[in-house]
Amino acid sequence: MAKPAKDKFDPKTFLAKVGTGKSISKLGKGQNVFVQGDVADAVFYIQKGKIKLTVVSDQGKEAVVGMLEPGQFFGEGCLNGQPLRIATTTAMEDSVITRISKPAMISALEGRPKFSQLFMAYLLTRNSRIEEDLIDQLFNSSEKRLARLLLLLANFGKETSPQPIGVKISQETLAEMIGATRSRVSFFMNKFRRLGFISYNGKIEVHSSLLNAVLIEKSELGRKD
Repeated sequence: MAKPAKDKFDPKTFLAKVGTGKSISKLGKGQNVFVQGDVADAVFYIQKGKIKLTVVSDQGKEAVVGMLEPGQFFGEGCLNGQPLRIATTTAMEDSVITRISKPAMISALEGRPKFSQLFMAYLLTRNSRIEEDLIDQLFNSSEKRLARLLLLLANFGKETSPQPIGVKISQETLAEMIGATRSRVSFFMNKFRRLGFISYNGKIEVHSSLLNAVLIEKSELGRKD
């Protein structure tokens, strides 16, 4: 007789039980959670919505460095002694965010091994993604970087099934994320649509053919126009 599966640890339920040092906020599209240069004194957990991370250089140049989804943490740099925020976080749609103060987060990590394991797994996954992004920037063409970004936004390679990109993302934002110009992104998006890799129906839908094109050595991405 098969043994019943153990209950999966739910961070949302656990965080709801955290008393002192926790608060929940509802944000509308375009509202900031924190701004670059703010004091780093808390960790945040996304219950609902999507969060965009942007960084502004000393010269005033802005770049989008990440997009986060429900079930992800951000602002964890405060646990490693980061005194100020190094990025601005903005809601891309109506969102619900849990704020956990630094002392409350440390207490939760020390007192609940399951929560600590989940958070560590998240950090390792986040670190791997950063390494992959760096390799992507260094060695891949802007066309392949855009293809990879679209696949990630559509959940290809995750446990959940691929789906339309649920939030409207401008070509300018896509360009900032892959380090290219808007005109190049526009050219590649039109090319992907013409080849049947993506389609537009109010939202961007990414087809599995784009994944196949990225994976095979001599892909459709190499076709001359």
